[in-house]
Amino acid sequence: MILLPFLSCLLLASAGASLASSGVPDSGVRSSTKHHKVLILGGGVAGVIAARTLHERGINDFVIVEARNELGGRMQSVKFANKTIEQGANWIQGIQAENGPENPIYALAKKYKLKTQFNDWFGSISTFDSSGPVDFLDVLDKSGDDYERLTALAGSRVDESLVDVSARTGYSLIEAKSRDPHARAAEYFQFDWEYAQTPEQSSVIASSWGNNFTYNADQGGFSDDNQMSIDQRGFKTIIQLEAKGFLKPQQQKLNSTVKTISYSQTGVSVTLTNGETLTGDYALCTFSLGVLQHDDVAFSPPLPDFKQEGIYTMVMATYTKIFLRFPKKFWFDTEMAIYADSERGRYPVWQSLDHPNFFPGSGIVFVTVTGDFAVRIEGLSDGQVKQEVMGVVRSMFPKATIPEPLEFFFPHWHSNPLFRGSYSNWPPSFASQHFDNLRANVDRLFFAGEATSRKYFGYLHGAYFEGVDAGTTIADCIQGGPCADLERFAQITNSLPYENN
Repeated sequence: MILLPFLSCLLLASAGASLASSGVPDSGVRSSTKHHKVLILGGGVAGVIAARTLHERGINDFVIVEARNELGGRMQSVKFANKTIEQGANWIQGIQAENGPENPIYALAKKYKLKTQFNDWFGSISTFDSSGPVDFLDVLDKSGDDYERLTALAGSRVDESLVDVSARTGYSLIEAKSRDPHARAAEYFQFDWEYAQTPEQSSVIASSWGNNFTYNADQGGFSDDNQMSIDQRGFKTIIQLEAKGFLKPQQQKLNSTVKTISYSQTGVSVTLTNGETLTGDYALCTFSLGVLQHDDVAFSPPLPDFKQEGIYTMVMATYTKIFLRFPKKFWFDTEMAIYADSERGRYPVWQSLDHPNFFPGSGIVFVTVTGDFAVRIEGLSDGQVKQEVMGVVRSMFPKATIPEPLEFFFPHWHSNPLFRGSYSNWPPSFASQHFDNLRANVDRLFFAGEATSRKYFGYLHGAYFEGVDAGTTIADCIQGGPCADLERFAQITNSLPYENN
């Protein structure tokens, strides 16, 4: 999954309106105040697609305000060993089944001729434990069968209007109990590697949605295919080129960070860290869920209790890829490998980029960690993490003489104040009414992003669809169409994680 990726804030203002006439809270800094009909704070997928939607509706008085020096959000590439690698979102997950819906991220990839490669997650894989190479592919196959039974269990709970449970409870109910390192590593590969959290931390029903609505064409998903971006322009190029198609230079403001957002029933005022103030009639906030949870932006007045409950009940997960470059390849010839450690989640999923399908001769391999373990390594020095990783490498290949890596790198998504994690995950206690509250507006302030997508939370295409929906909603408000408050609940009374129609 990727990764997913990362959210923004959209602001609408009447052109030429004064602070006094617009009803926007007065910041006291009139000389530095700028007005726009549409202001987008953050240039991730949701923000750019919302802006494009407004443009298509004939609304062009907007500016994208982005804290980083480029658009793309959590679609971030970096040069490593003279190759462009992806720190965050990396895969187009679910493409298009015959005569079925097309993943809009796939449509953008085709439009801009993004170079991608099918990544054979299950058909090209080697297995290891602390003793070295060991074949437990049969255990991996069984874990795939167990996951299919888990999603069937989740479907039956929806049909019978039963309350949600954790995916761990679900596994236990189908008597899939992973009691040894091989089984735990196989389960991790099936579950944690997708949702970036453990079965104990995840909703059994929502995790089945995450699978079915994206990968299962029979359940309304795109397809079970996936494409990994290996484009040397970077995966982000598809959203940057899409923005370039309608943005004018004055419509984007980079290297600008939001400090405070003041909102009321008549307007919104945003202050940047440089003291500049922006005002508007409406705002759409698509900041990362993690940013909202860490109070990295101050809201005035504080967000109401119903909104805060929605924000804090959802979870921001962390998915971290650790890259190593060696003088030459010494590892597995398959695309993927699983390492079964006695500690569940300890450097378990490996991928070779020095492979004919990716970057042959590059000497690059990477390992993925997720959840609490990913947060843990951000508290260590790079040297400590490298020492741990190399210990695992030498356990996997006990007969090889393995040098120290020439290069070593991993991003710090959890501690990065612009993101505070990689993508959202739906916990067992998160009910459908919590979700409605997370998505609901407060006065003239609206919210959108991958975390507000009921079907596609955690995915790039979730952010895309929410951008379209948010842009449409705000355009309707501007152009005199329906403009009612989105559904919200002052008190949560429905314990079901789905709409009980």
